[in-house]
This record gives sequence, structure tokens and C-alpha cells, in this order.
Amino acid sequence: MRQRALILGFFLLAAASAMAAEPATIDWSKIPTTRVGLFYPGQSSYEWLLSDAHSRTTKVRNGEACTVCHGRPDAGKLMIDYMGDKIVAGGPLEPMPVKGKIGHVDLDVQAAFDDNNAYLRFQWKTQQNYPGTEHQYLRFDGKEWKVYGYPKLDKVVQEGKQPGIYEDRMSIMIDDGKVPGFAQQGCWLTCHEGQRDMPKQATKDEAAANPLLKAIKKGDVRKYLPATRHNPSDWATGKSVEEIARLKADGAFVDLIQWRAHRSHPVGMADDGHVLEWRLADAGKDMFGGNADKATHQPKFMWDEKKVGYKSITADQLRKGDHFLIREQNAVPFDPNAGWKEGDMVPDYVVSRADAKGSAADNNALANWKDGVWTLVMVRPLGLANDDDKALKPGGVYNVGFATHDDNITTRGHFVSFVKTLGLGVKKGTKVDINAVKLR
Repeated sequence: MRQRALILGFFLLAAASAMAAEPATIDWSKIPTTRVGLFYPGQSSYEWLLSDAHSRTTKVRNGEACTVCHGRPDAGKLMIDYMGDKIVAGGPLEPMPVKGKIGHVDLDVQAAFDDNNAYLRFQWKTQQNYPGTEHQYLRFDGKEWKVYGYPKLDKVVQEGKQPGIYEDRMSIMIDDGKVPGFAQQGCWLTCHEGQRDMPKQATKDEAAANPLLKAIKKGDVRKYLPATRHNPSDWATGKSVEEIARLKADGAFVDLIQWRAHRSHPVGMADDGHVLEWRLADAGKDMFGGNADKATHQPKFMWDEKKVGYKSITADQLRKGDHFLIREQNAVPFDPNAGWKEGDMVPDYVVSRADAKGSAADNNALANWKDGVWTLVMVRPLGLANDDDKALKPGGVYNVGFATHDDNITTRGHFVSFVKTLGLGVKKGTKVDINAVKLR
């Protein structure tokens, strides 16, 4: 109990500190480290895995795992690095290569648990020599407020019309064995043609006319599981809301935890979501929300000048300190008569730990960036009973996939792992890639 109290106290402190340290009560030097290779996947979608363009498509169709070919102990790491470097350079799987983008990254993973929580510690080196804590802004052009800064894969950035600005992220997908195919294809089961920045990306009109997307009130195509479509390889063939509800009740969804360096890190959290017919947030309220007023397009909040010394920043101040807009700490309602000048910027998102509610607010997280390396500890409560969560339990074994976003990029521009297995204190003889250590 004392250890749990100390850890919880650390999280209360983290809510007031953007770059908080990791929990001091866990001696990570005594926890085994597993190095996981992540690579740049480009447009290697679920459909690509099953196509003739993929040399191992027969194996995939026969139900074999990606790691049968790509995860061999004798060559797996070298093969992963080679694939990432080859794809990122451009070609059939990357039609819009990002200049200078690297092709792979190593992710060091450690895991522990106690009677209340699972603790997942990650370390990875960033490509840039600064923490990617900036995200898009609202910028005043002298007449109105417009979005400023886009991910590097966006055309406006590649054409030089907008700067590349996007937060670093770390994600984990969790399957408890109830999602057919995840143990074999992992994250690729959720990545499809039609999605953003993927082949045959759906147009706004196509998305607006789609019965399923209309029913769930979504305006584009995001990650989804094949079981939610009549044709698993066609995003437009969605099943009925009732059919999908039955899948969810059976647990046929993948949990998705995302730590965001701008939109969750400032308040010591990681958001909680899941993938089924779309990439969905869990029930409740996330710790971040849009800062643009839909009617006026003006910001809803600005910085409290009395507390931080400024009400806005300009582009030359980017990456020179933390620029988080935290509703209960350093924000005040926007004043349209505050003497705004061309070039003034405020964040396009406002974050709040106090506003985060329900299942969406399950996860805590502490992170620190030092000497080019992020160290992140995710804290996941055990035994969650929400209908949109995978309940982690001592002795359990889970299929997991990891991803990091770096270098001001999103969607397919991330680095991903092949599927791994995570155990929570499994008995000796049970084979898992990562086995969480029980804390005493």
C-alpha cells in the first residue's frame, strides 16, 4: 500500500509538471528489458498483405503470423531495419517520402505490476534533437484565426506552404485473444485502404454517403477491424450498428492506449480508446479538446498572461520551452479585444485532467525527454470492467503491438512493431516476449 500511495502521489505531482520524472518507487534496473524493433511501414495495409504484391501473401492467407518470416531470432532485427529503410526511401509503399525521415527505431520495453496497476516503461530515441511536444496552433493573420502547422505527410507541408508541426506519440494495442487474426497480423489488421494517407483514400462525399459512417457520425475512414465489414478489405461495406454492438459485447475489439506529448503528457495521462468499426475513444471524456470555436473560429482559451507572462506566442518561439494550454492551470477565456497582432498564436487544443472522465480517463502516464530519449511509464489499472476495455489480470497473456510517432508526423508515418506477447507474471515455462514482474 505504501508503494501504491507513493506512486499515486507522484502522479498528482505530475499533473502540475509537464516534464515529470518516472515513478521513483520502482527500481527499473531490476526489471528485464526487451528490445523491440519498430519500422516505417508506409502503405503496407491489410489489403497489401493479402495481395500478390506481397511475396508472402499465401502464408498470410493460410493464417501464418508475420513473425514466421520477419521475426526469426537469427535475422529478425536486421530484416526489420532493412524493411523500414527501404520503404521510407520511397517506392510502391511510400509514394510521398519525407525528406530525411529514418526507417526504424529501437523501443526498449519493461513491464511490472502490483495488486492495482500494470506499469509499462518505454524508452526510444527521437530523430530530432528536441522533444516533440508542439502540436498545431491557431494563428491570427490580421483578420481571422486559422490553423497553423500540419503533419509532414500533408501536401501543404511538403509543398512548403505550412510548417511541419505534430506531437510525438507512443501507442500500444492490446488483444486478449478475442480478435481473430490479431495474434498473426497485429496492427496490420487495423490498417486499411481508404483511410487517411492510404491508397484509395475515401473522399468526404464518399464518407458522408456511407451508411455505417453516417450511423456512427464520422466523417472519414479510420482504423477498423475486418470483422466489422461484410468484405473485410472494403471499408465501405460496413455491417449494421446492431451487428457491431454484438461484436463489441463479445470482446472482439482491440484496446488502444495512446500517450501524446502535447495532448495528454502535460497532465500526466495517456488517453484510452479502442478499435472496432472505427478508431474510437472510450466512453466519457478525453483529457484534450479542440480550442477553436465552431461558430467564430476564434480560440476558446488563451494563456493567462498573469501566470505565464504571455497570452500568445509567435512562430520564432516554437520549441523554446513548453507551450501547453492547461485549462485549470494556465488558461483564461479568450478575449477578442486583447490587442491581437498578425502572427500571434495559441494552441489549437486545450488539455485538462479535471475534465477527463469515465473509461476514457483510465490511464496515467509519466514521461521525460533527456539527451534525445523519451522515457515513458504508462500506468494501466488492473481488472477494468468497462465494456470498451481489455481487463489486464495477473497471469494473463495478451497480444500487443507498439508504435511511436516522431519527427512531426502522423498516420502511416509512424514506426510499428510486429505483434508481441505480454504476460503479467506468467508461470515459468509459459513463453511470452515480455513478462511483467510482480512488485513486492
